[in-house]
Amino acid sequence: MAKSREKIVFVCQECGASRPRWHGQCPACGAWNTMVETVIKPEPRVRRRAGAPRNVPQRLPAISADGLERLPLPMPEFSRVLGGGIVPGSLVLVGGDPGIGKSTLLLQVAALVSETSGDVLYVSGEESVQQIKMRADRLGITTDHLLLLTETNLETIISHIEQLRPCMAVIDSIQTVYLEDLTSAAGSVSQVRESAARLMHVAKGQGLPIFLVGHVTKAGAIAGPRVLEHIVDTVLYLEGDRFHAYRLLRSVKNRFGATAEVGVFEMGNEGLTEVANPSEAFLAERLPQAAGSAIAVTMEGTRPLLLEIQALASTTSFGLPRRTANGIDFNRLLLLVAVLARRVGLRLSDQDVFVNVIGGLRVSEPAADLAVATAIASSFRNAPVAADMALVGEVGLSGELRSVSQLDRRLNEAAKLGFRRCLVPKSWRRGVTANANIEVLTARSLAEALDLALIR
Repeated sequence: MAKSREKIVFVCQECGASRPRWHGQCPACGAWNTMVETVIKPEPRVRRRAGAPRNVPQRLPAISADGLERLPLPMPEFSRVLGGGIVPGSLVLVGGDPGIGKSTLLLQVAALVSETSGDVLYVSGEESVQQIKMRADRLGITTDHLLLLTETNLETIISHIEQLRPCMAVIDSIQTVYLEDLTSAAGSVSQVRESAARLMHVAKGQGLPIFLVGHVTKAGAIAGPRVLEHIVDTVLYLEGDRFHAYRLLRSVKNRFGATAEVGVFEMGNEGLTEVANPSEAFLAERLPQAAGSAIAVTMEGTRPLLLEIQALASTTSFGLPRRTANGIDFNRLLLLVAVLARRVGLRLSDQDVFVNVIGGLRVSEPAADLAVATAIASSFRNAPVAADMALVGEVGLSGELRSVSQLDRRLNEAAKLGFRRCLVPKSWRRGVTANANIEVLTARSLAEALDLALIR
């Protein structure tokens, strides 16, 4: 039998697709300059005898859920995103832009857990222990149960975990660790995939919660193969603008709780602090009776948030007007501008339109359509929106207003912050109990809604 030889392939660092030849653009995902040469060594085939299975099927009523009590975490915003605490044996991936505060947040979490539950191992492959100590001093962390380690060899890290038996471990970051068995460089597709799988085995085998820090690509997705997100139990994204103080910790996958939950933090000199009332904080600097400003009531997971959306319509100096969206989807802005021009009759073909969500946040749900369209119309007509009015509704291509989910929770949050009126779609009464402290105004179309919202 001929001896198998090493094979050279080119693997995309974005999606993990492999090709026998190099491509400037990945044929699978379309990313440019992501194909990296990788040497694949054939593994010897070993025929194993089928022995007794290690696990046997069990009947559902006979399975006990004991031993899965969550570790207490005295940080309600972080605990909310995780689903109520840290689950033993869970593998959590935290991603975000460089400098957004991932390491700071996890160092704070590690310190809090160490004070309540026992020793916590914090492993960094990017910083020395002296650098971490300087950050800890700035954050006011002085606990003796926080163990710091600078290491990139995953086998060495696992041996330390087995020796110390901590109650939690943090790996910062998964792209810096490597396995000696693999010939590829640290951060490559094979290294990231195999390292995450090895850490998952350690987490499940020892009941140890492990937090991984993941780098992100230019598009904002976690770098490395998508299989990395499938291996872990929970995927969290730390979002926000580095030039703004607020950060959103968003859950996009959670096997132990609800997805799309959001925790709100504020970056300060002492690290990330929780924002108890995010809506009030986002509206603190709002200028009432200003043209081009509208209040949207959005849902982030199970939490309603009130956000100020500002728009500016200005006569263009060029033949092609500009459309700029900051905090909302650009294509959604184009859609709303087209509906305002076609269904409402606003002449926006010679207007530059700028839309901004205050606070550096990003809104993706269609329930903010009505507020965005109203802010644009308010700026174009120079007519302010009533200061005590919030807006909720999705705008269709025919100019109709469509209902949104969890409207009762949105109304309660608006009433709690002092808003006396809320403009909603006509079909809002389906199973919704209105708050007695807020007046509900209804409109069937966008044109009708603008007549109710704008002060003439």
